[in-house]
Amino acid sequence: MFRTQTCGELRLKDVDKTVTLSGWVQRTRKMGGMTFVDIRDRYGVTQLVFNQEINPTLCNEANKLGREYVIQVTGIVKERSNKNFHIPTGEIEIIVSELKVLHSSDIPPFTIEDDTDGGDDLRMQYRYLDLRRNCVRQNLELRHKMAFEIRRYLDEQNFLEVETPILIKSTPEGARDFIVPSRMNPGQFYALPQSPQTLKQLLMVSGFDRYFQIAKCFRDEDLRADRQPEFTQVDCEMSFVEQEDILQIFEGLMKHLFYYIKGIDMKEPFPRMLWSDAMKYYGSDKPDIRFGMRFVELKDLTEGRGFSVFDSAPYVAGICAEGCATYTRKQLDGLTDFVKRPQIGAKGLVYVRCEARGSYKSSVDKFYSQEDLKMWAKRFDAKEGDLLLILCGDKAKTQKALGELRLEMGNRLGLRNKDVYAPLWVIDFPMFEWDDETNRFYAMHHPFTSPKSEDVPLLETDPGKVRANAYDMVINGVELGGGSIRIHDSQLQDKMFKILGFTEEQAQEQFGFLMNAFKYGAPPHGGLAFGLDRMVSMFAGLDSIRDCIAFPKNNSGKDTMLDAPSAIDSFQLEELQLKLEPKAKN
Repeated sequence: MFRTQTCGELRLKDVDKTVTLSGWVQRTRKMGGMTFVDIRDRYGVTQLVFNQEINPTLCNEANKLGREYVIQVTGIVKERSNKNFHIPTGEIEIIVSELKVLHSSDIPPFTIEDDTDGGDDLRMQYRYLDLRRNCVRQNLELRHKMAFEIRRYLDEQNFLEVETPILIKSTPEGARDFIVPSRMNPGQFYALPQSPQTLKQLLMVSGFDRYFQIAKCFRDEDLRADRQPEFTQVDCEMSFVEQEDILQIFEGLMKHLFYYIKGIDMKEPFPRMLWSDAMKYYGSDKPDIRFGMRFVELKDLTEGRGFSVFDSAPYVAGICAEGCATYTRKQLDGLTDFVKRPQIGAKGLVYVRCEARGSYKSSVDKFYSQEDLKMWAKRFDAKEGDLLLILCGDKAKTQKALGELRLEMGNRLGLRNKDVYAPLWVIDFPMFEWDDETNRFYAMHHPFTSPKSEDVPLLETDPGKVRANAYDMVINGVELGGGSIRIHDSQLQDKMFKILGFTEEQAQEQFGFLMNAFKYGAPPHGGLAFGLDRMVSMFAGLDSIRDCIAFPKNNSGKDTMLDAPSAIDSFQLEELQLKLEPKAKN
């Protein structure tokens, strides 16, 4: 054994014990004839002491140690005279009698500390060093604990963990597939799963009425802070259930995690919000309900006053920022610049200050009287000192922009506390979304989502109004997971494929295996999938999912540590019967 204890284990009760520790050198300090070395492993940090007067040879060896050297020491545990109560081992130290260097180290490219001097790119290039940092390691420990508790809860609910294949058939719906060529079947390709959707439905047909899997999924899509080309889902499916059954089970899972991971006992049922209300009042299908500031529509109060911007806009709405009437012109100009950013897309911003004694000051005073502005304020239920912020334009685009403005004001006013959790279910999503470019409907969730039974007749007459038996779990403005009740009736599924523009041949080619399975008795079933990376990120209070993934990719989908993706040998291309064509110049 290279150690008798870990570096985070020793306490006052261990004084006078002879112990052996192994780990990495965190830092060294020389004070007179003494040398102090902090040794670190996964479990913590322990102070080592070398005395020049007692053992000069050993002390000289200690003075040669560099940062991140791997060492083994033997010594006696003693009580520290100068205690450090910031660390668990801070009341003891080791008087070293033996020192062995197990491996030297080059000077690391950044400091292995919680507050490091390494930027994101450098840390990702040397991720194996970054993982030594306490704060990053804790994220992965949290991930382990959460995965363990998920398995424990689902096992108690009679779920079976079943692995499904990674090499599957390409089904080009949703994001782009990652494609894998087959050497044994030249000219043919596997796809990496975007989710185990059809496979878990087949398990329901097989009689596995409660399935789950902590599954790797792959989507070749543009990346951002909460997306990676490969990610992990807590994928679940149940048979002989209705929507309510699923919501209850997985609300229970989330409450279980909050209780056992965060120590938060959520006794109240999670609120539920219609998708239509989420869009109407928050401009988002994943509203952050930690604070109010709901949208208020004003179109009827703004017409006929000669302000052409409002008169010509089909939608006028705003939010009330409490206590912000003191905002300066510079601050208001900053908000205007914010909403005019290309990613938000508003053309401008109208404001109304609710000032003392019932007076109002706005950027449209030329067109609207004090009485007009008073009516606006009344609809907002605004009081003295509040600030109204109003946008107009196309309804969908303006709602999105106003939603972003609401979140920005929430940040500025400190209303988005990471230690406060506000969960909800968003339900009754639209079944389809229309794409003007391709002139066809697309499934908002996926082609196997069941419509609400009362909306089935609308499939023939007005598909755009059909609501789905779909649901998302949202916490603090982040979609953590979602799912739906699935179609288990073959005729209804055929009708869905037709609405989505599939010919009978296309549907059979892509999904024939599932439709054929349904012929042999498919139970009513449904499920959902949580994003494990997002869940861990939220519980850890992170702004990005990268630091809860051991070896993440950057925004270009590249692993800078492994230098992947990279070119492959021409021999491999020949073996796969592939040929790379140079991209044609425009």
